[in-house]
Amino acid sequence: MTAEAAKPGTTPRQTTPGEPVNSGTDAQTGTGAPRAKAPAGPGVKTSSWLAVAATMFAVAWGGNEFTPLLVMYRNSGEFSPVAVDGMLAAYVFGIVPAMLIGGPLSDRHGRRPLLLPAAPAALIGSLIIALTPDSEIGMIIGRIFCGIALGLVMAIGSTWIKELSDAAGAGAAAGAKRASMSLTLGFLAGAGVAAMLAQFAPLPQHLPYILHMVITVVTGLWLLSVPETRRAGVAGAAAGNVGAQGGAACADAPARKSLWQDLKVPKMKHKRFLLVVLPAAPWVFGTAASAYAVLPGLLSDSAGNYPIAFAGLITVVTLGFGVGIQSLGPVIDTRRSARATVIGMCCVAAGLALAIPAAATLSLALGLVAAVVLGMGYGLTLVAGLSEVQRIAGPDDLAGLNAVFYALTYMGFFVPMVLAWAHTWLGYPQMFFGGLVLAVICLVIVACAWRRHLPGARIPADAKFLQDGGATGAGAQGEASVSEAPNPTVGEAGAA
Repeated sequence: MTAEAAKPGTTPRQTTPGEPVNSGTDAQTGTGAPRAKAPAGPGVKTSSWLAVAATMFAVAWGGNEFTPLLVMYRNSGEFSPVAVDGMLAAYVFGIVPAMLIGGPLSDRHGRRPLLLPAAPAALIGSLIIALTPDSEIGMIIGRIFCGIALGLVMAIGSTWIKELSDAAGAGAAAGAKRASMSLTLGFLAGAGVAAMLAQFAPLPQHLPYILHMVITVVTGLWLLSVPETRRAGVAGAAAGNVGAQGGAACADAPARKSLWQDLKVPKMKHKRFLLVVLPAAPWVFGTAASAYAVLPGLLSDSAGNYPIAFAGLITVVTLGFGVGIQSLGPVIDTRRSARATVIGMCCVAAGLALAIPAAATLSLALGLVAAVVLGMGYGLTLVAGLSEVQRIAGPDDLAGLNAVFYALTYMGFFVPMVLAWAHTWLGYPQMFFGGLVLAVICLVIVACAWRRHLPGARIPADAKFLQDGGATGAGAQGEASVSEAPNPTVGEAGAA
């Protein structure tokens, strides 16, 4: 254990060698020297996060396999265009409550008990959809179950991956990158495979969902092996290593309070959240939905005999470029400014600008180019938002703030339904132009908050406790913070 230097007027804190502060460099001394990785706490392996990522992947698969099949359901004649887009958006009614309730409760009662129900919920959702392909009510109920599962993995799974990654000394940016890529790869694989099965395989309304149920069972069983990172219902700081008692080392959650107090997320009022995260969040899935739910429907006639395959292609392209830019997230993102969010919003605006001529000419080529740029906007705004949230949140409301962020992002899934409804009065080129204007306004708001209200460099108490192998002491209590001042720390000043 070594004492880390602090600014004048602040209290030095104890850190372990290799503690991932300021992206793995010794920012406090200004040397920029990389730190060695800290060993994982008892019960936590460097690969522990993979089981959580696999469940996130499987649930995201189920959440997005429906998207390229929208063309199939539209062409079936059973549903109106507004009804089909409404079924796409229906799972938001499962996502948002699951995130806003499950996220804060997992901060209080642990990650495992709140995330384990996700895989069964996803399986039930796919089963209902497969059994009721001609029933609008059945499809909506199935989609809501898929949404409940997705809400749990997005709020709790993202947090669990971060805590496991921090405990294994993976670096400050690893948690956000791993969580966002797990989701995006699941969205991509689910859409691509479902489209191919629906276009070329038998039982197009059943086989994609059957495959998803098998994958969900396998990943759900794997999740049972993951150690808890947050002990439930004990007041105070981390109080001992339970690894010797058959469990993983984990930090204590705050004492149990009323349900209403458990659901409060104070950090959502943080000015950085309101000025940087909030304006960009709805565009995360607003752009994705525009690319792979709106454009395929507009261009289906141009796709000839393969409208479902084209819908799958445009979804894969969108999410593929989202994954690609997310892999560069740690390079683009910085705690010193809103650079990643600003670049992401620039991609959003550029993608909407390209969607205007694509909608006007019904060109497949222009549609694919627009999907590429919109996918980059989706990917970067997602990973940038998660990174900002993880820097803002304290150890007792990380999952809760993740939940609020994701709830805001999923408001974007109402875009296709709103556009289908407004199409009675406006053409899609005009509506994309209106979206472009709104995106530019949000971009300006974020850019004006470039360096404002920056949270101090922190390491969550959970990660600190796990890295110390469950040791008690002042360094493991509460949230250790180098500085709460809204200015860059020493060694960060002057960087772009």
